[in-house]
Amino acid sequence: MPPVTTNWPEAQAFLNEARQLDAADPLSKFRERFHIPAHEGRDSLYFTGNSLGLQPKGAQDIIQGELDDWRKYGVEGHFQSRRPWVNYHAFATEDLAAIVGAKPQEVVAMNALTVNLHLLLISFFRPEGKRTRLMIEKGAFPSDRYAALSQLRLHGLDPKENLIEIAPRAGEHHLRQSDIEARIAEEGDRLACVMLCGVQYYTGQWMPMAAITTAAHAAGATCGFDLAHAVGNVPMELHDWNVDFACWCGYKYLNGGPGCTAGAFVHERHAHRPDLPRLEGWWGHAESRRFLMEPDFDLMPGAEGWQTSNAPVMNMAALLASLSEFKEAGMDTLRTKSLALTDFLEKGIHAVAASTGAHLEILTPTDMASRGCQLSVVAHGKGKSLFDHLTENGVIVDWREPAVIRMAPVPLYNRFSDVAEFLVILENGLRESK
Repeated sequence: MPPVTTNWPEAQAFLNEARQLDAADPLSKFRERFHIPAHEGRDSLYFTGNSLGLQPKGAQDIIQGELDDWRKYGVEGHFQSRRPWVNYHAFATEDLAAIVGAKPQEVVAMNALTVNLHLLLISFFRPEGKRTRLMIEKGAFPSDRYAALSQLRLHGLDPKENLIEIAPRAGEHHLRQSDIEARIAEEGDRLACVMLCGVQYYTGQWMPMAAITTAAHAAGATCGFDLAHAVGNVPMELHDWNVDFACWCGYKYLNGGPGCTAGAFVHERHAHRPDLPRLEGWWGHAESRRFLMEPDFDLMPGAEGWQTSNAPVMNMAALLASLSEFKEAGMDTLRTKSLALTDFLEKGIHAVAASTGAHLEILTPTDMASRGCQLSVVAHGKGKSLFDHLTENGVIVDWREPAVIRMAPVPLYNRFSDVAEFLVILENGLRESK
């Protein structure tokens, strides 16, 4: 860490504490396995793993290996390559299952997130009689809302009547568990499906997923989750929580690279249900009979039965490199460090606010059990100029309109020292803008 130039009296105390925490960090070795973007000749302070994870150094070798096998074998690489392409998705299955708390049969790497959401809603949003409503959270990621609206229209339903958007109470930023449960119970037999996020992208709130699932099932509805900001971030037990379906992307906390193959979960109780309508495709056909080219669809059991196409090998290769790091680190250990990182960051933000007199409002829940890696902060009265100051000083964070800075110290590759340096830069920027 370079010498720090600051007039902030507490700066050195935070820097010293960070060094001690880094020295005791059991995950410290993992940072060296990722490429950190540079700023003016040194590592940037990268806090946007919630938007795009960093490149694992092992990704290049895996991708190059697939290119080599393509060159060497051509089409025969489907069966003769070091990782045969014909079942390439299966190389991710066990590691993804461990990350989301599922059985291997319940997960599959495929497609992109919103494609998977549509495929799953075709099966699990089945309006019938007066049970026609679909629940999402107000302020959901726009793509989720677009998907929900289009699914309602697909069934000839009026979204104004049948899209239920549950919002926090006036003046609050988070959904209360009791309010979610009460609204589900209120909708009762009018509700066909509850589809909420696992971690809210804007505030960073980790939803009470188990309780939501229980409430949805008690009302007779199916329950699923968009895990874009939860997978690889927070430990989950999708199987034990009885979640019906879930989907996620692979490029945020999973570090699979831009546009990386996404994933899906379907609970094992739906594994052998040919009665569930679905959009069928070749790769969901029984594996043992797939190349017989039969005209009739023979459903493959489990989540793999929702596949439509063969795996995009080059797109999945980098994901395999990252999943090996998750397997070695373990979600429980990652969670322990994640809690410590956000606690250190939160404590520092309060200290910076006290030092500068700035109004720094943290939108993310203060209850650490209700958040993952991300803290979302509003610097009232500062606007985008503060974000620009951070960027100019090598801090890579995320700006969301109208005035939110989202930052995610990721336990696989972020250090406590990164957080301490960020606090110094933040304090300097706020002091200079007075």
